[in-house]
Order: sequence, then C-alpha cells, then structure tokens
Amino acid sequence: MITKKMEAALNEQIKEELGSAYLYLSMVGYFAHEGWDGMAGWMRVQAQEELGHAMRLFDHVVERGGRVKLHSLAEPTAKWASPLAAFQAAYKHEQHITSCIHALVELAHTEKDHAAAAMLQWFVTEQVEEEDHTMKAVQLLERMGKEGRGLVMADRELGRRATQKD
Repeated sequence: MITKKMEAALNEQIKEELGSAYLYLSMVGYFAHEGWDGMAGWMRVQAQEELGHAMRLFDHVVERGGRVKLHSLAEPTAKWASPLAAFQAAYKHEQHITSCIHALVELAHTEKDHAAAAMLQWFVTEQVEEEDHTMKAVQLLERMGKEGRGLVMADRELGRRATQKD
C-alpha cells in the first residue's frame, strides 16, 4: 500500500509529466507554424515520451492501491524568439523535471517506500538521457547560427530523431 504522502507526490509528478507533454506539443505547434518540420518532429517524439512517463507513474499509483488525482495544467508558452530559445526553454524544463524526480527519490527513502524508490530509479536514468538529448540540440543550434543554411541543416538533423523513434 502506498502512503498518502507518496501518493500525493506521485500525483503531482504525473501533472509535471503531462505538463511537459503539453509544453512540447506547444513547441510542435510553434515549429510547424514556422516551417521547421524537423524540429517539430523532434518535439513530437519528446511529447510522446512525456505521456509515457506520466502513464508509468499513473500505473504505479494504481498498482499500489492508490488513487490517481489529475490536476489542472497551466497553458504553456506558444511562441519563442527563435528555435534556439525554444530548445533552451526545453533544456531548462528538463532540468526542472530532474529536480522533481530527485525530490521524489528522497521522499521515497524518507517514507521507506522501496517499491517507489525502485520504480523511480528508471526516471533518474531517463532524466540523464533527457537532459543530454536536449542539451545536444541546444549545442547544435548554437553552432549552426540563427538563420540561413546552418539552421536548415540543424532542422534536418533534429528531424532524424523523429524517424528513428517512429
């Protein structure tokens, strides 16, 4: 049985993960509108992953006899100054999610919830990957420049992620 404190914290993390998907879907819309189909595809893959993360937490709460409570999501930003600015925002967001996961791990240890602690280790590892992928996208865009052929090449390169994950 899951403790009420752990249940509430996991429900909050479900909100965080759904909020991540919502943010990345907003970025899909931004990139698609601006004609950056590769970047839109990259963010679409990211949004799908975040939905999967939310469901992993959702299922854990249910399997432990807890009650899932879905919280309202805030409206995400819909426009960025540039593709680089959008990816920088995504990287900052992933760092925020990492801190949330680390806090959950600490709570699981405090609550002596070994099942949650074990499940959360997957998220710890996943966040290393999430930050790495997003940071590399930021670095690519920084190297390529703000316009012209470099940005077109970056769009093409980032779009490869979408085809690799589908």
